[in-house]
Amino acid sequence: RSVLVQSKSAGFFGLQVLRYRTMAAATTVVLPADSNQALGIAQYAIDFISGKYGDNISPEVWEKIEQFHTDSVMCGISAIAMKTNAPNCLREEAFEYPDPKGARVFGDSKTCAPEKAIVANASAVREWDSNGTVFGYNPSVPGHTAGEFGHNDFYGVVIAAAQVTGKVDGKTALKAMICLDEIRGRLAEVFSLKSYKIDHVMHGAIASAAVYGALLGASAEEIENAIGMTVAHYVPFRAIRAGKQLSDSKGASAAISTEVAILSMRRAMKGFLGPKDIFRNPESIFRFFEPTTGVPKDKNNIDITLGNKARWGPGPSPFNLVLSHSGSDFAVCGMHFKIGLYEHQSAGALEGLVKLLVANPALVKAGPAAIDNIMIVAYEPAFGIIGDPAKKDPKTRQSADHSMAFIVSRMLQKAMAKGSVPASGDEAWKELMLTPHDYGKEALFDDNTRAMMQKITFEHGGEEYDSKYPDGIPTSINIVLKDGKKFSSGLVMYPPGHSRNTTADLKALLDKKNKMLGDLVFKDQASYDKFIKPLQNIKNLLAKDMHDIYNFDFKGIKEHAGIDGPRPTPASRL
Repeated sequence: RSVLVQSKSAGFFGLQVLRYRTMAAATTVVLPADSNQALGIAQYAIDFISGKYGDNISPEVWEKIEQFHTDSVMCGISAIAMKTNAPNCLREEAFEYPDPKGARVFGDSKTCAPEKAIVANASAVREWDSNGTVFGYNPSVPGHTAGEFGHNDFYGVVIAAAQVTGKVDGKTALKAMICLDEIRGRLAEVFSLKSYKIDHVMHGAIASAAVYGALLGASAEEIENAIGMTVAHYVPFRAIRAGKQLSDSKGASAAISTEVAILSMRRAMKGFLGPKDIFRNPESIFRFFEPTTGVPKDKNNIDITLGNKARWGPGPSPFNLVLSHSGSDFAVCGMHFKIGLYEHQSAGALEGLVKLLVANPALVKAGPAAIDNIMIVAYEPAFGIIGDPAKKDPKTRQSADHSMAFIVSRMLQKAMAKGSVPASGDEAWKELMLTPHDYGKEALFDDNTRAMMQKITFEHGGEEYDSKYPDGIPTSINIVLKDGKKFSSGLVMYPPGHSRNTTADLKALLDKKNKMLGDLVFKDQASYDKFIKPLQNIKNLLAKDMHDIYNFDFKGIKEHAGIDGPRPTPASRL
């Protein structure tokens, strides 16, 4: 490896510190803990997107990023079509901020302020909780196993930048999406926000500021200012996820954090100076929660006494950060798809259920009345979060898709209603795929679903299961009939959609999912094809094509009643 040292500048308390330092290898850039990583991330984004490292990205990376982007868009447009509240509320808000040099929301050619288009589109993408997932676990790189969650909610940042500039073609857009996922994915590997009750979207907001700025021609210093503002002013705590019944804030968290990140970037490009060197700032979230001087790092007891002077002095960030620029080992290749609508940590239980149903046709024919009990054995955090018995009474869609009892009951009920399932796992997944209708108002209060939920119990698998996460999603499911027959799935580690799964036909499963979601929007095959084909061919699109990539005839889509019932009526305004 070669070490590239940049010029020095005044850092905290007037000390001379490196502006940023990178350790360059054949396929990676390393931003050491004792360097200005905010500036380093900025320079990485500029260099990567501009082509400094050449055109050495492996074909499977290009394919993966296209699949994740297409998956996210189909999730987004279907959420709008089904009249979900937050995406439509934010979409309507975006039209209140017209900007002739701005960006576009899904299904419209009018341009609005870019941060408003981004917040609307990102909210729609996340609404179903069905797009990509990252678990922040990369044991091949020392220190990159923090295990923070995250989702592929941020691609609209790139499309907005392409529309604002008019100079970003499809291949460059995909490259910028790879960059965005690389930054947020690697941050998820080195710093666990959830350990400190901070929402995982913080990492995505940082990455969004960097990539948007790089695409718009911002300097590294301007991007550093934007990252500093985003971290200093806009930290999203997990209060949005607390309680048994979740609100719009949970689904819109990534969107709102990205909105302010883009606003910060726009301000920085107009000369606003934000906090510098934010990863080494002793009072920003990184060193505040994981001190590197004065007191030891301790997730259970954070010493914040002002009397501990060393605690607040100069010091490194809590981590080194390794970012890929070439080859195949990009963060996006370790991210996971959802084959339908469900909280990703229930994927192991669903695969266990599919395996049981395919291997035991008699179980399907027996019907719900024949089932005595269903035992799901899972790992932490799945056991404590979506396996919480209190979540057997979800009253909102957002709560239902975080209830393993509800999710498993809906798929099992589907199978038994059909009376049979296909003989292969892939075909069974296609037929039993959970759709938005499985979480609608009627489904939430379906008597059969609620009766099935009461038969489900959970057991923590202990160290045997916990030690296998987040490498996999270790889960098993046992179904016992009233006549005493027992059916066991065995341990499931890598269900379909998981990055380490090698048995499922991922392309076929995603095609089925895209069509399922597209059928909620488009009235005919021609309209569906017209929309999805450019998404799947984005690498070959010209810059001018990016203006309409998210556009379709919104007035001509299928009509639905609101999936959650009538949307809230805004208070009258004078």
